[in-house]
Amino acid sequence: MHALIAVQVSFCFLVLFVAGLFVATFDRLTHETTGFSAERVLNLEAVTHQAQPPAFWEQVEEHLREVPEVESVAMTTWPPMSGESWVGEISIGGAAPSDVLTDLLAVSPGWMEEMKIPFLDGRDFRREETYPNAAIVNQAFANQFFRGEDPVGMRFEMVASSGGRSSVEIAGFVKDARSRDNLRLPIRPTAYVPFSAVDAAGTPQLRGRGTFVVRTHSANPLALASLLRQEVPRARPEFYVNNIRTQAEINLARTFRERLLAVLGLFFAGVALVLGGVGVYGVLHYSVLQRKREIGIRMAVGAQAGVIARLVTVDVFSMVVIGAIAGLALGMVSGRFIESLFYQVKATDWTMMALPWAMMLVTALAAAVVPVMRAVRIDPVEMLRAE
Repeated sequence: MHALIAVQVSFCFLVLFVAGLFVATFDRLTHETTGFSAERVLNLEAVTHQAQPPAFWEQVEEHLREVPEVESVAMTTWPPMSGESWVGEISIGGAAPSDVLTDLLAVSPGWMEEMKIPFLDGRDFRREETYPNAAIVNQAFANQFFRGEDPVGMRFEMVASSGGRSSVEIAGFVKDARSRDNLRLPIRPTAYVPFSAVDAAGTPQLRGRGTFVVRTHSANPLALASLLRQEVPRARPEFYVNNIRTQAEINLARTFRERLLAVLGLFFAGVALVLGGVGVYGVLHYSVLQRKREIGIRMAVGAQAGVIARLVTVDVFSMVVIGAIAGLALGMVSGRFIESLFYQVKATDWTMMALPWAMMLVTALAAAVVPVMRAVRIDPVEMLRAE
């Protein structure tokens, strides 16, 4: 029985240890900064039957601003952290393109304020500015290409796949914000460009898809979803909304796997604790019944309650400690195989090791209370009479 207790505790400790690593990973990812505010933000991802000029997109944007409960509206190609991306090669001073790719995101004037991304210097886009003449860059961009200096007023070149280059002036400098959907990776150099674009001849380029970013007064932005879906084609019949998502929903989806692993880990950890506690209780209870005569005689000759408690629990608790040590060793080995699932946490962290130890100790003590109470309440006189 004692050997089985050691095995059971070892398995329980392993489950608790791994579950703790998954929960810590999920906690760290959910608290990872995004650099923007997702509160009360609703993304209306719209498409058109045929590509439309920037002026039509701006008409829809202006119409949505007049809808009740709408605080502000801006436009972008797609929501940040949605999984879509656009990258470009950057050249400084006519040099060869950098090996480090830059994330690009087209946004309208007011999008920075909409997403609560603070400016460090410079200004927002003007309505008349078009891609690729101006850009707003983040801190990672400045660190990568301008040695961390304030880049406002400087220029860089965007290198097309064909080899052509477009000179871009930096109009604004903002704090880092995530555009990629992988929270585990550092924020990359990012250049925000105007939502309106022109070709080499200066002709406005048509756009067939984009996202209206709506910040609402309502704490539940989805309450306006159906109304806003109707208002978009009402402003321009060529437009329709094919998807509506809150920014908070998009952010939460980035940690779906980690949330699932954390929930499953907690469930199995709870089951393992219950089974471990029941196992320890069962062995202690059986031990008290088997040694009832011995305990009665010891008490008759003057043994105190503390001595009886140690007599009942010492063997089982020794197996608990041995099982916990074995479980810790198994956890260390297992952690190497699933290390890629962790984020900012290691199996060697003392806090990760201390938590299973504490939980197993509390569980074992709780399971021992009733058997120990029964042992110390044995009537020695009754035992001697039975003899």
